[in-house]
Amino acid sequence: MDLVWWLAYMALGGFVGLMAGLLGIGGGGIMVPVLTSLFVLQGVPHEHLAHLALGTSMAAIVPSSLSSLRSHHRHGAVRWQVVRYITPGVLVGTFLATFVAALIPTRGLAIFFACFMLLMATQMLINLKPKPTRGLPGPLGVSVVGAGIGGISALVAIGGGALTVSFLTWCNTKIQHAIGTSAAVGLPIALAGALGYLINGWGVAGLPSAALGYVYLPALLLMAPLSILTAPIGVRLAHRLPVATLKRVFAVMLVILAMQMVYTVSSA
Repeated sequence: MDLVWWLAYMALGGFVGLMAGLLGIGGGGIMVPVLTSLFVLQGVPHEHLAHLALGTSMAAIVPSSLSSLRSHHRHGAVRWQVVRYITPGVLVGTFLATFVAALIPTRGLAIFFACFMLLMATQMLINLKPKPTRGLPGPLGVSVVGAGIGGISALVAIGGGALTVSFLTWCNTKIQHAIGTSAAVGLPIALAGALGYLINGWGVAGLPSAALGYVYLPALLLMAPLSILTAPIGVRLAHRLPVATLKRVFAVMLVILAMQMVYTVSSA
């Protein structure tokens, strides 16, 4: 693999880690379209583009989520009781959704991804926040919500940050705790998603030789160290920078990248 690919994957990992810490977002909105474009340039067959990008993104979210989780925990921003209740549903929903994704063609996954990112970007641009009008449901209710969050997250390769933060905010959770808790929830989502995509891609013909199922190892190994280094920086910046303004800029970026992904898979 040429040096240019090394640098591209390392830069992508660093930026994703920064965003994970800063905004509580796992980074799939950035990784999936960028990886799709890189895989096209590397000659990956069209039918595997989205699946390989999703699987690699889920695996890459693991270290950045872990690093972000530890940083938020040190700031006392993780509600571990919520994490304990939501994790069983998250694991089941995420894992099963990877089997659904394996049945959807690349173009269909790209369109679903773009539509979801458009909705998320709209929410960021207008700063739409659910009113904190209720408390958290019981353990079963939280777990059921987790299954839905995990299922959607697996189809778009996100750590569930936007969905988890919205749910917790709606349930009267302080925003700093909602972001910190979403970082913790992102870890089981990433682990279950990565395992699911690895299993579903196992033995599939036409994948790169360095792929383990739908996880492309060179990209994973180059992105992971940088994301671990930059996630704590993002956490520190979250307490100093105008996060609301940054979210709007990030939202515009998501729309551009999502449209680019649809164009890439349509023209590949």
